[in-house]
Amino acid sequence: MTDFQEDRQSWLPEALRYPLASFLAALRFLTIVPLSWNGEQDGRFFRASVAWFPVIGLMIGCIGAALIFCLMPFFPPPVLALAAIVLLAGVSGCLHLDGLADSGDGLLSSRPRERILEIMRDSHTGAMGVIAIVVVLLGKYAALSSLAGPTLLATLIAMPLAGRCAIVLTMACLPYAREGEGLGRLFYSPSSRWAALWSLALLTIVVAFGGWRMSLAVLLAVLITVLFFSLWCRARINGATGDTLGAVCELTEMMVAIAMTFGQGMND
Repeated sequence: MTDFQEDRQSWLPEALRYPLASFLAALRFLTIVPLSWNGEQDGRFFRASVAWFPVIGLMIGCIGAALIFCLMPFFPPPVLALAAIVLLAGVSGCLHLDGLADSGDGLLSSRPRERILEIMRDSHTGAMGVIAIVVVLLGKYAALSSLAGPTLLATLIAMPLAGRCAIVLTMACLPYAREGEGLGRLFYSPSSRWAALWSLALLTIVVAFGGWRMSLAVLLAVLITVLFFSLWCRARINGATGDTLGAVCELTEMMVAIAMTFGQGMND
């Protein structure tokens, strides 16, 4: 362990003291953006990078909304919905979908805790994992294809932001489930709850621009999804893993998209 790691107190002073390094660590982990500068130092800043997860999500959402806006004059809503889903999955290298598949294989099996963790570690995808991916992608498509105009763009901004916030909120609610090292453990710190509060505050500010009804629908979707998924993970494996953090991101994105259709209906 380096002196830097030993002196580490919380994510907040690290993120402020080394904003560029921690931001780039989060950007490289959460996206496929080809930035290699100082990449060999990312391991030192993984815990601090959690502070940037919601910011990265907001950036993904804004870029995605801008691209879909450019396509709006040429394609109908179902095609725009498909393009948005491919974009959101591709920008992360399908990282979270992979976690969803592994979580589906493990959590939906009727196996004891240790066997569930073994199944989730297996790189092969089983039937339950495929079903989980299909259901979530269909849910996103059904919701997005029913939206149009400003509501669709607002949803595309909110979805990735909410998904990354859900990751941080889940980390604050659950301990790491595996013994020893694991990908998810690299991001855990004693101050995860402060990161969760910051994430929730940013999400609240951003969705407030969509009106109070939509804001309420989105925030409830995020909190309810994180709550019930966290309770399920605690009951099944007594914590979270890197796979379940990816799964909660995908599930939250789907639920936010569905919530935005509800918010649109209330405003119509």
